[in-house]
Amino acid sequence: MASKKGIAITAIILAAITGASFLLWMIPQDNETTFVVSDYGEYLNGVKNIHEVLQESMDIEYQNLRTGEISPDDYIAITEVTSSQVTSQISEFVTSKPPEEWQNSYINYMDAMKKFNSYIIETKVLANLIKKESTETERIEVIQKIDSLKEESLEFIKISDELRPN
Repeated sequence: MASKKGIAITAIILAAITGASFLLWMIPQDNETTFVVSDYGEYLNGVKNIHEVLQESMDIEYQNLRTGEISPDDYIAITEVTSSQVTSQISEFVTSKPPEEWQNSYINYMDAMKKFNSYIIETKVLANLIKKESTETERIEVIQKIDSLKEESLEFIKISDELRPN
């Protein structure tokens, strides 16, 4: 049989848990996260370096997929990881809040990253088509879209570079 002391301690613990949960629920959680950047040019250079590495690795794996050196399932796993990394970079852009003179350059580079992410997703579509042994016509359509997305991404990078303040 439970003792009065044990019941009292259990009741106190339950009350504390309930009270803490209630406070967490009632206290507003409006603490917007901001990524602090002090040198906007160097930050953008760092993002560009990361993007270039991701682009090169995706290009290699994409060619391996097309030549059959890598399975569609392995390629899909690589695209998911890379897409997650790109999404993380985009999130940092959104929270970095550059000053007005850097905004156009940042926005265009962020658009380049979004196009690059679309490129990755579209190569994943191609991997699924290869896996399902689709027709050559279906694959060609997707490959054309992949090439177009890659070109658009590169164009946004060029515009971002041109809009950098001196």
